[in-house]
Amino acid sequence: MADARNGAADRGMSLCILAAGKTAVMAATAFTLSWTHSVENIRWEEDWRVSPAGLELVEARVQGSGAGMEPGEGAILKDGWWVWRPAFGAQAKLVLGASGATVSGWTLCAGQDCREFGAGAGAPIEIRACRPDDAGGASSAQ
Repeated sequence: MADARNGAADRGMSLCILAAGKTAVMAATAFTLSWTHSVENIRWEEDWRVSPAGLELVEARVQGSGAGMEPGEGAILKDGWWVWRPAFGAQAKLVLGASGATVSGWTLCAGQDCREFGAGAGAPIEIRACRPDDAGGASSAQ
């Protein structure tokens, strides 16, 4: 799991999660996003870093393979998980669906602070680095 205790407050970096018409702010420069695949019922995890460039995917892991669950290029099997480092640039935001028709929602953990989103049907969830004009702002994130 990503370690989010690497200076988030010192550098003013925060993560904004927009869900159900509200903005949740987490003081974090790293987080893990995880979910269970709705068809294969297999766990998937991704470690992300929050940077001035956006959200950077550091590592991905999947506990098996199946429909839409193929491990990425260069994956190695480690303790029952296929692990690899995806190679693509920083993302401005992540948009997560919330159909309510899956076996679970999305779990986002920054250090010991974990939150679940999208377990029920609703609007998509948006995750991005906070901007100065966000509710709570990066300087007051808790």
